[in-house]
Amino acid sequence: MTEIIFDLIVIGAGPGGYVAAIKAAQLGSKVVVIDKKPLPGGTCLNIGCIPSKALLNTSHKYAEAKTQYESLGIQIEKISLDLPKMLANKDKVVSDLTKGIAFLFKKNGITFIQGSAEFLTADSIKVITQTGEDQVYRAKNVIIATGSEPASLPGVEVDETRIVSSTGALALAAIPTHLIVIGGGYIGLELGSVWARLGAKVTVVEFLDRIVPMMDHEVGTALHKALVSQGIDFKLQQKVLKVETKSKMLEVSLAAATGVKTAETLVCDTVLLATGRRPYTKDLGLDKIGVQTDARGFITVDHTYQTSCPGVYAIGDVIPGAMLAHKAEEEGVAVAELLAGKAGHVNYKAIPAVIFTSPEVATVGLTEEQLKETQVEYSIGKFPFLANSRAKTVHETTGFVKVLTDKVTDQILGVHIIGEQAGNMIAEATLAMEFHACAEDIARTCHAHPTFSEALKEAALAAFDKPINV
Repeated sequence: MTEIIFDLIVIGAGPGGYVAAIKAAQLGSKVVVIDKKPLPGGTCLNIGCIPSKALLNTSHKYAEAKTQYESLGIQIEKISLDLPKMLANKDKVVSDLTKGIAFLFKKNGITFIQGSAEFLTADSIKVITQTGEDQVYRAKNVIIATGSEPASLPGVEVDETRIVSSTGALALAAIPTHLIVIGGGYIGLELGSVWARLGAKVTVVEFLDRIVPMMDHEVGTALHKALVSQGIDFKLQQKVLKVETKSKMLEVSLAAATGVKTAETLVCDTVLLATGRRPYTKDLGLDKIGVQTDARGFITVDHTYQTSCPGVYAIGDVIPGAMLAHKAEEEGVAVAELLAGKAGHVNYKAIPAVIFTSPEVATVGLTEEQLKETQVEYSIGKFPFLANSRAKTVHETTGFVKVLTDKVTDQILGVHIIGEQAGNMIAEATLAMEFHACAEDIARTCHAHPTFSEALKEAALAAFDKPINV
């Protein structure tokens, strides 16, 4: 069989893989990208970030129209929901964006191959195409960017119809009567919010004593309170023993997190398993070339993202660290630059994270709990959206901005926001941290009025002096 030669092979066309490919091509490499799906974009674009945000947006508008418009003087009669049309809009967004990436591949001279990849040697990849034909590709360097898949749970068998992962939850044929979400993390809260807004009863079961446990606790508590006010129920410190099908309904058996006996049984028609994700490296043949993984299946890499096998690199969800699309993108750029002899680098102290619930939550840097644990002397600056002019005018006053700084130097160590537009506001805080700014730097920067971002300015002011408007 003839081998097709490239400078770089990228396995996986998600955010990390396609960005790495484009950057490498821009730097002069001949690149081929291999992915099982017919179009690039990976989990994020096809069945993750993008479709979920489309549904979050439309469901939020629907909920606003039902509950808030009348008080604003907007009269709408007979509000109704067309679920198939809402899902079709989601699909169109996904289709448009995947086609956009395909265009970028073509623009940058990147070859895209649909098929399953398997290492033959460190520099040789066998690809089985959709037609069943084999082809071998060879390159000096290979980047593994195969992403992650939903984690499983004993006693819960996903069928993507009634017991669904995040994939099935994006395409339910009807609004559930009662949706039980197993897992109180980002994915479960976002998708639970979608269906709660559309009329489902939603119960979230979380093993720990709080939702989003890695988040700053004050912000996590505020989010919990906000979601409860929207009608979402929570069962904390509970574990799911099993899910059984009983005619048209499902029975979910719960027990205390520290116990083994059934403490309660919940009845519902739909279950969403959202207990996290795990690296996806199935059938890549990593053992053939000596690529080492840790106990959880993550590929171990050095500071250049090279695996234990020279010439083979890994980025994104398959390596340790936050499973975030934008983190994978930054790693993709860094590897491409390093391979081109440039100084690729990712600052992991300035990687933002966002939960697109309502209110939104956005965070970057260290939490207050982490600062206490490391015994760092810190200052806190807080400002409530209730005192923000723009928030008042649009009736979105829930939440606050929290700025954490080094008590001696005033350098910003973490910023945590819960409220409208938090996901956009965190960019300023991330940029500030990237440049090692102090709270005073943000506080003395002119912010347009009236905007939500003024709340960040005021919180920064509160961290080293006193806020003006509260």
